[in-house]
Amino acid sequence: MSEQVTYLETGSLDPHYNLAFEEYVLCNRREGEYLLLWQNDNTIVIGQNQNAEAEINRAFVEEHHINVVRRTTGGGAVYHDLGNLNYSFITDAGDSDQLAMERFTRPVVEALKALGLQAEASGRNDILVEGRKVSGTAQRIVKGRILHHGTLLFDANPSMVAGALRVDPEKFRSKSTKSVRSRIGNIRDFLQQDMNLPAFWTFLKEQLAGSGMVTGALMPQELEAVEALKHKKYDQWDWNFGRSPQYDMTNKRYWDGGCLEVRICVADGSIQDIVFYGDFLAVRPLDEVEAALGAAGSGGKMWPGCWIVSQSRRTLAASEKKKSWTPCFISRKRISDAL
Repeated sequence: MSEQVTYLETGSLDPHYNLAFEEYVLCNRREGEYLLLWQNDNTIVIGQNQNAEAEINRAFVEEHHINVVRRTTGGGAVYHDLGNLNYSFITDAGDSDQLAMERFTRPVVEALKALGLQAEASGRNDILVEGRKVSGTAQRIVKGRILHHGTLLFDANPSMVAGALRVDPEKFRSKSTKSVRSRIGNIRDFLQQDMNLPAFWTFLKEQLAGSGMVTGALMPQELEAVEALKHKKYDQWDWNFGRSPQYDMTNKRYWDGGCLEVRICVADGSIQDIVFYGDFLAVRPLDEVEAALGAAGSGGKMWPGCWIVSQSRRTLAASEKKKSWTPCFISRKRISDAL
């Protein structure tokens, strides 16, 4: 970092607001170097190119009222709580030699070493302490300015981290980036002398900004622009879920009457095709199923608890003679996830 670094805080625990704040600074503060430290409460942040549904344990997310929001950088999904501290560097991108992750991970590693930790940068974008991942990083460039940000697991709840991101990989097949399930650790567990998160926050701020730190703030009109960006982008289902790459999803349940399997092709957050298979002995014709789906309404989204499908349906002759299976394709209306 240069001799003068402007330090900013978002003043919020809302991930939608915090990501809007960060993006506004990147795109509108065109000169100087900035350091942001911030926290999200009870949140999964997914990478720009990820399939949101493939990264989250949806039942767990709903039960624990976890926020799900997409960021503008690549990489994998991460869980944030108030035991996690996030940092953002925003500065001039410089030449290609200055785009390496090491330019920004090195100061963080050195700060952790100053606490007596055996910290090191590892792989493409991780920071480890004694072989455990305590930080993941990502970056993007906008018109000659670079954002590099990362997480720091200080005293996070490991059960929430595991539960929120756990999902059956066999349910999804996609070209989107898959999060690497690394062995994670909390920085606090490795400290030779204990400190709480506020003390760690102060320490990190001083280490990363250095003696040239200047505490700054956004102007009222800038804060209004942040709120507008939050509402227009980060609050929107289309950004957080609708941008998920096309994928196939399968789900299977066993009932007293037999097995029901659903296979779905999704693009832009809407079901393009859906096929039902099963060995059940149907007591009602498929025409009644179509009517029930039509009565469920239209215009819904996949999150939470519903799928978009359309009214058109075509029943195909069963190509397989096993147990009288009848595949039935439906496109673009709403279907309850009771299936």
